[in-house]
Amino acid sequence: MISIKNVSKWYGDFQVLTDCSTEVQKGEVVVVCGPSGSGKSTLIKCVNGLEGFQQGTITVDGISVGDPKTNLPKLRSRVGMVFQHFELFPHLTITENLALAQIKVLGRSKDAAIDKGLKLLDRVGLKAHAHKHPGQLSGGQQQRVAIARALAMDPIAMLFDEPTSALDPEMINEVLDVMVELAKEGMTMMCVTHEMGFARKVANRVIFMDRGQIIEDAKKDEFFGSPRSERAQAFLSKILAH
Repeated sequence: MISIKNVSKWYGDFQVLTDCSTEVQKGEVVVVCGPSGSGKSTLIKCVNGLEGFQQGTITVDGISVGDPKTNLPKLRSRVGMVFQHFELFPHLTITENLALAQIKVLGRSKDAAIDKGLKLLDRVGLKAHAHKHPGQLSGGQQQRVAIARALAMDPIAMLFDEPTSALDPEMINEVLDVMVELAKEGMTMMCVTHEMGFARKVANRVIFMDRGQIIEDAKKDEFFGSPRSERAQAFLSKILAH
């Protein structure tokens, strides 16, 4: 579903990604972890063209992301993206937030878009809040709305960029629970996160990055059981000690 081959990226003289390669199969859940500044978020944003890259190739469902002829807005409509900071429109109701892209990008009728949005709000446990504005919801609720909004586009894959890092601790699980359900249903997912409990529960594979490189790309049990690199061992010992 997602193929990343020898991808490198620079910001001016600073190389932020170095020769990154991995693949994500249909229905697979891949967790990307590593220290801050290791290039995790940059890599995931390259997958749907939110960040450009200078070398290598990325294909999503056979479509080349870096090809100038590729219709990126169309591709992005098929690859759901959930950000750290919800990115909801504050002046629109929750229902309007869910319907807008369906109408503008997919060409759905307003009624069909609202109907689909309400079904997904129900799925993430927030149907009672449909008429509210984002500012009236907690952070965890807003993030669940953001997930519902991404799902409303019928994506072939979902990308999550640290979806719980801006949340209070007690709100984290309500978001992770929705993500666990998605994984169980077979959604192809690539998720940048520090939530190792989530990784242990649902990931098929774990990618560990450091300084713009993929240091490890291993099955979950291998990664947690016996990480090969000293860097990953040190990272895990710090994160799992808490």
